[in-house]
Amino acid sequence: MFFEVILLVFAGILIGVFTGLTPGIHVNLVATTLLALSPVLLTYLEPLSLAVFIISLSIVHSFLDTIPSVYLGAPENENALSVLPGQKMLLRGEGYQAVKITIFGTYTGMIVAILLIPLFIFTAQQVFAFLKPYLAYLLILIAVYMIIKEKEWIWSLFLFLLSGSLGIVVFSIPNMREPLFPLLSGLFGVSGLIISYFENTCIPKQTITDDITLKPKSLAKSLLGSSIGVFLIQFFPGLGPAQGAVISGQIIRDIKDEGYLALVGAMGTMSVVFSLVTFYVLGKAKDGAIVAISKLVEINFSGFLLLVLVFLFSGSLAVPLTLWFSKLFSKLVVKINYRILVTTVTLMIFAMGLLLNGWLGIIILIASSAIGLIAPMKGIARSHAMGCLILPVILYLIL
Repeated sequence: MFFEVILLVFAGILIGVFTGLTPGIHVNLVATTLLALSPVLLTYLEPLSLAVFIISLSIVHSFLDTIPSVYLGAPENENALSVLPGQKMLLRGEGYQAVKITIFGTYTGMIVAILLIPLFIFTAQQVFAFLKPYLAYLLILIAVYMIIKEKEWIWSLFLFLLSGSLGIVVFSIPNMREPLFPLLSGLFGVSGLIISYFENTCIPKQTITDDITLKPKSLAKSLLGSSIGVFLIQFFPGLGPAQGAVISGQIIRDIKDEGYLALVGAMGTMSVVFSLVTFYVLGKAKDGAIVAISKLVEINFSGFLLLVLVFLFSGSLAVPLTLWFSKLFSKLVVKINYRILVTTVTLMIFAMGLLLNGWLGIIILIASSAIGLIAPMKGIARSHAMGCLILPVILYLIL
């Protein structure tokens, strides 16, 4: 059993590197495939060993997917909102710094989440029971506050309702394999790539330095915001790290681009850790990887501790791996014509949309990309496009 676990930890790390660096391949897709193959795999492997593989893959993926988000502008669901700050730093020659700040937040967020496990276990059942009747009203208050604080609040409201309406339509379509991929890739990925293409952007030489520009105060604010956000999203059906980052960003103000990158990074790993705890304590699986684990094995205390150790081990190895690949990307990205790069990444996203959801995925990508252009054209926050998830959840809670 020991050697089997070690082997699957390293296998998860290897696959996590591949999925993290490849735009469009989400860890949930791998977990779903593994679940489909589980009847065969379980004849050779222990269920807990497969859970170890999924956790190792998920945590490494959450580090490595920072690279395509920053250098290619192709976001995963969890870090969709990090694309704009990351690309801004890339265009200043600070792409490596953007990746370093994000994974620093990712790693410290993982450590903080693990330290908060006893507190979360102690409060989970009481908090969930208390908040459950008020979840819809809390979400409405957050959405209203996000909108009215904007000077162009009419456009913010329009973007929120339009993206929310698209979300309602998409989630109403039966048998969609990956509805979030075309929805969020269009709103936060392709729309930004379109603007970059027509601006004829040129990537400057990237600076690689051992220093980190994230200030301790900004890191502390980011960790506080992500802790609050990730606590809340565990009790909201349908909300994930991207929505938690929006909520956190409204609670914790003035953290600038560097702090926001750290916050989004921390949300990714904290969400996976707390999703595991939620499953262990309440039997509720939110994160896609944890859903797959819930169908494979019942977690007891010793199994829970093993998976937490896998978090630590895999996350610690993911840091140097991410930095090495980031240095490689920093050298390569300046040698490539940016318009060709943007076109290639856009075509890859559309190809993945077609592969996952057929021509319906292409239609959703086109619609979401058009809606995603509203925010930069009108000078309002892109976070209002998260109405695509927040509005359907509000209606689900009310109805």
